[in-house]
Amino acid sequence: MRWKGGATGIDLKVSWREARYCAIDVETTGLDLRRDSIVSIGSAGIRNGRIVCGDSYYSLIRPACPVSVASMRIHCLRPADLEGAPTARDVGQEIARRLNGRIVVAHAAWIEHAFLKRLLRQAGVRFASPMVDTAALARALGYVRSSAQGREPSLELLARQLSLPVYAPHHALGDATTTAAVFLALATKSAPRGAAPASAQSLVSSSADYAY
Repeated sequence: MRWKGGATGIDLKVSWREARYCAIDVETTGLDLRRDSIVSIGSAGIRNGRIVCGDSYYSLIRPACPVSVASMRIHCLRPADLEGAPTARDVGQEIARRLNGRIVVAHAAWIEHAFLKRLLRQAGVRFASPMVDTAALARALGYVRSSAQGREPSLELLARQLSLPVYAPHHALGDATTTAAVFLALATKSAPRGAAPASAQSLVSSSADYAY
C-alpha cells in the first residue's frame, strides 16, 4: 500500500531530522479492518531526531463492538476496563491535534492507517498525513527479508536486532515508544556514513515502495 501525504504544512524536502513525527500504535478488538474497533491508542512525539517524553499520549477508547478473546489475551484489556473510557470521537479529536503538521510513524502501518482513518472520520477529520512504516523501512534497508506470505517483522525482534530496548509490549504507548526508537535507528542508518542525512521524503517514499 502506498501512503499519499496530502497534509498541508509538512515540508518533506527537509532533512529527516528537521521534520516532526508522531509514532502511533493501536490495540484493537480484533484485526477485521472494517468491523473491529480501537480499544487503546498511544503516541510518542519525535522532534529534532529525538523522542520527546513530554509529548506522549495514551488513552483507552470505548469500542463499538465486543473485544475478541484472542485480542484480550494479547493486550489484556477487558470489557470492564473499557466501560468508562472516552468515546472514539473524543479521542479522535485529540489525535487529530497531535498529528497536525507531523509525519505519522507506525509499525506494519497498514493496520494503523485503516483504524486511524476511521477514528479520525468519527471526529470529523480527514486523515491526510504522510506515513513511514518501520516494517517497510526495515525491508528497504535490508534489516529484514520480504516474506512470500506477506508477514510483517515483529516489532520486538526488530528492536532487539537494532540493540534497542522494548517498552511494554502490546501496550499502545509502550509499542508507540518502541516504534519511535526503531524509526530513529533506521532513519539514522538510511544514509551512508559521512553522507548528508536522508530527506523526510526519501523515508516516506522508501516506506511506500516496500510496504505490503
